[in-house]
Amino acid sequence: MFSHIASRLHGETNALYRLRDALINQSIPVRDLISGNINDQGFVFPQDRLEEILVRGSRQSKIYRPDSFGRIQAREAVSEFYNNRGVSLDPGNILLTPGTSLSYWYCFKILADEGDEILCPQPSYPLFDYIALLSGVRLVPYSLDETKNWTMDIDRLESLISNRSRAIVLISPHNPTGHVASPEEIAGLSEIALRHDLAIISDEVFSEFLIGRKVLPRPAGSEAPLICTLNGFSKMFALPGMKFGWMALSGEQNRVRQAMRALEIISDTFLPVNEVIQAASPEIFRQGESVRIDFALRIGECWNIAERYLESTGCCSYIKPGGGFYVTLHLDGLDEEKAAEYILNKNHILIHPGYFYDMKSSHLVLSFVQKPEILRDVLPALTTTLSDLRTRHPGNFNKDV
Repeated sequence: MFSHIASRLHGETNALYRLRDALINQSIPVRDLISGNINDQGFVFPQDRLEEILVRGSRQSKIYRPDSFGRIQAREAVSEFYNNRGVSLDPGNILLTPGTSLSYWYCFKILADEGDEILCPQPSYPLFDYIALLSGVRLVPYSLDETKNWTMDIDRLESLISNRSRAIVLISPHNPTGHVASPEEIAGLSEIALRHDLAIISDEVFSEFLIGRKVLPRPAGSEAPLICTLNGFSKMFALPGMKFGWMALSGEQNRVRQAMRALEIISDTFLPVNEVIQAASPEIFRQGESVRIDFALRIGECWNIAERYLESTGCCSYIKPGGGFYVTLHLDGLDEEKAAEYILNKNHILIHPGYFYDMKSSHLVLSFVQKPEILRDVLPALTTTLSDLRTRHPGNFNKDV
C-alpha cells in the first residue's frame, strides 16, 4: 500500500528523548538547551507593531492575484535587503517560499535527477537526510576540519566530486559548529563549482547573527555558474510562524534564466506562500531593522555569558562560533550519548550528542540563545557535571566502555 519512501519515514524516539518525555511525565521541568525556536527564549517581534503591519497586509491582499514568483513588492524588498549589504540580486531572479526547507527541496528538484549527488557539509543538520530522501538524491558529505576551526578542506571536497555531482551546499554561519566561511574558502568553493559546472546552494539563515565580524562573506557575485542564496524571516526577525523565505539566484545569465523557468512552474503548482505575509513583508523589513539589530546584540550578549562559563572549565574544549546560535563541545574521549543522558537525568538539561549531526568523536551540542538568567543558572551545573564525569566516573563514561 505504501511507497518505498514512506517505508523509510518512521519517527522512532531515541533514548535521550524517551528519557526527556519520562521526566516531563513526572512533572519534572526540563531545561531545553538545544531548541532553535528563539520565540521560546524571549525573542519575539513586537506584537503591537506586527499586528498593525499584518492588518495593512491583509487589506492589500483582499483580492487574490497570485504571482508564481511571489509579489513583486516583496521580492523588491528582499533585493533591497541585499543591496544594503553590498550584494546585487535582481528581484526578477528571486522566488518566495514558505521557508528554507522547501527552498532546499526546490533546489534539489531542479538541479538533480534521482540518484544524482549533492555535496553537503559534515557535521550537518538531520533535516537534509529527509529532504534528500524526498528528492531522490544522494548526499555526499564533505568534512569540516575541527582541528582547523571547522574550516572546509577544499582539496578533500574536490576529490569527492563525481560525474553524478550536481551542487555543493554551503551553510554559513554553520549549524551546529558556528563556522563562518572566509572569503578564501568561498573563493575556493566557487573555483571548484566553476571547474566542475556545479551549483552552490548557500544557506544563510543565521546571517544576521555574527560574532566577531560585521560582514558575512557570500558566494553571490562569485564566479560559480549558479548560486542559490537561501534565507527567510524565521531567524532574522524571530518570525518562524510567518513562513516567509526566499531563493535568490545569481550566476551565469542563461543558467539563472533556465532555473527560474523551472522554479516558476514548480511554485505555480503549489502557490505555497501566504498572500498576507507577502504583502506585509516590505514593512516588516523596514520596521524590523531595529528589531533585527536588537536581536543580534542580545544574542552576542548571550554568547558572552556562555563563554565566561565555558572558558573557565577544563572539562571540555570548544571552538568559538563565528555566528549562529550553537556551540559544539569536545569531550576528549567521553561517551557523548552516555554523557547527554546522564546530564539530562541529573541536571534536567537537554543537550544533543554530536552523532545527531554526524560528528566524529566525542561531542555535545548546545544552544546559547537563552535568557541570561537561565544561562547563569544552567551552565555552572552543566560544567560541574562534565567535570565530575571526567574525575569521578571516568570508567563509566569512556567512549569505548
